Amino acid sequence: MKRASIKYYLAALILTLGLSCQKVIDLNLRNNSGQLVIEGNITNLPGSQYITLSQNVAFTSTNTYPPVSGATVTVSDTSGNTYHFTEGPAGTYSVSSLAGMTVNKYTMKVATNGKTYTATSTMPQAVALDSVTAENDLFNSGKNRKDIVVHFLDPPGIANQYRFVLKVNGVQVNAVFAFDDDFFDGRYVNLELLENDIDIYPGDIVAVEMQCIDKPIYTYWFSLMQQGNGPGGGVSPSNPPTNITPATLGYFSAHTSQTLSILVK
Repeated sequence: MKRASIKYYLAALILTLGLSCQKVIDLNLRNNSGQLVIEGNITNLPGSQYITLSQNVAFTSTNTYPPVSGATVTVSDTSGNTYHFTEGPAGTYSVSSLAGMTVNKYTMKVATNGKTYTATSTMPQAVALDSVTAENDLFNSGKNRKDIVVHFLDPPGIANQYRFVLKVNGVQVNAVFAFDDDFFDGRYVNLELLENDIDIYPGDIVAVEMQCIDKPIYTYWFSLMQQGNGPGGGVSPSNPPTNITPATLGYFSAHTSQTLSILVK
């Protein structure tokens, strides 16, 4: 089995090449406030699904977003099912009877303040996260710092897009991780999640969520990653390319989810 081992010193090079081969997406950073922010996620995991509504704040302000209450929120699928989300707590809308299915298309509708916002997202086939390991930081080996590496087999001949969410001792790192398989289609991948927000040492507990995402959502997260935005992996007060119509801040993502945790040694 052919392996694609992406180590620390190669990862920066490959990422640079990846950026040069794709259209650079300039974000329109704004210092205004009061714009609607929608963050919608439908996963394949059983349990509650959530869509949050809030208002953005000025870029120079703290990342505390006022909730938007009283909206009507629904999600429908290609099988003809419609799910009605209920609010609680303020600005958080949820449903407990929806477990997403791969290859299904989901349509979100949000009605608030006299406007209706819609978005569609197709849940890709799941790709299994094989394992997560911690390896010595090549640039700080004397301090025993660790870097996190994810290992998985990318299916051949299929365009796949991935997002990873990294938490250290329950705290999500600021870095955004979004990749497509242009450089490793069909290979076994050892992909290092490069971040400089939280130092990782033996004894830390690290959790990595692997999401298989569709192309529009990849474009959204990739644009945040290349601009260095999206603290905590969430929405920043900037304008990445959304899949919501009419355009507003945020996204609606139907994706698979798998999380693995390790105790760093």
